[in-house]
This record gives sequence, C-alpha cells and structure tokens, in this order.
Amino acid sequence: MHLYFTPMSCSLASRMALCQAGLDHETTFHQVILASKTLPDGSDYRTVSPKGQVPALHTREGQLLTENAAVLQYIADLAPDSGLAPAAGTFQRVKLQEWLSYISSELHKAIFYTLFNPGSPEEARSYARETLAPPRLDWVNQQLSGRDFLLEDWGFSVADAYLVTVLNWLQPAGLKLSDWPHLQAYHHRLNKLAAVARAVQEDYKLWAA
Repeated sequence: MHLYFTPMSCSLASRMALCQAGLDHETTFHQVILASKTLPDGSDYRTVSPKGQVPALHTREGQLLTENAAVLQYIADLAPDSGLAPAAGTFQRVKLQEWLSYISSELHKAIFYTLFNPGSPEEARSYARETLAPPRLDWVNQQLSGRDFLLEDWGFSVADAYLVTVLNWLQPAGLKLSDWPHLQAYHHRLNKLAAVARAVQEDYKLWAA
C-alpha cells in the first residue's frame, strides 16, 4: 500500500492506525507538501489524488481511497484483530462512524481548518477560536468523563486516532488543552500507547526537519 501524508496533519491518524494494525511495514509513505500540492521530487500531487488533500491511500486492490473516515475504516477492516473498529453492521460500528463524522465536521473542519488556513481573515479565526471551539470541546470533554476511549466498552479505535491527532493542534491554534481536563488526561494517556507514540515520533521528525 501507499499512504500520501503531510507530517502532523490529519493523516497522522492513518499512520497511527497502520502502526496499531501492524500494516506500516507493508506501506510506503509519500510526503506531500500541501502548500504547493507537490511531492518532494517536485511532481504534482494532484496527478495522484485530484483533491490535493491528505490522506490518500493506494489500497491493496490498487484503488485510490481518500477522506480520513474512509481511509481509517479501510485500515481497521484489514486487521480486524487489531480492535481498531467494531465489526461492520453492528451498532458499535455506527457509533464509531458517528464519532468520525463529528471529529471531521465539527472539530477538524469547523475549527482548525479555519484557524490554520492562511487565507482566513482574522475575524473568522477569532470566531472559530472563541465561539465555535469552546462548546464543541466542552461536549467531547464531557463524553470522556470516566471513559478511557471514545467508544464505550471498547479499546483504542480509529476514532481515537483521529481525535488525539486533532488535539495535537490545540496549542498551535492558541487554545489551552488544560481548559478541558478530561481531554488533557485522554491526550496524555493515549500518547503513551506504543502505536500512537511511534507514529507521532515519525511524523514529528519529518515536520521538524
């Protein structure tokens, strides 16, 4: 398989999932420079993925798959024993999809896309930081009270991989993780997991280079 990624972006969740599933060793990782939509050799990334976004995965079947929620579930289903996702057709799987949808639309896109987009006017950034972020993060914080992972009666899932990736962005976005103590404890706890720690370390080295 081939994963197209940008260090410390949302594609980090896919790297975490691949590590947890034991599939990273059969995956070739290709870094994407999002600002220019290019690969390190200067070629146009949009010839690989016309959307120009990450992650993009060339699957075992040779198909192109994009969008975080889809890529994460595909990885999870390749390694069902990893526990990254409940079985398709179960209510727990629907709850996983509910979390993936919320993280994608209400956190990733609504808040952080606006904050990190260089084209966003300052008024939009202030609105995202001061009006959109607090109630959404408050709600997730409440859900994690007395819970180790997002899915009740389940372990680490691809939804957790996505959320812990998003939580990495709070400080650079000017938000204090300490304002949400359950989220802070969750973030600290998950970053101790071997697959999460390894994926973050690999991405961070590339981001800092």
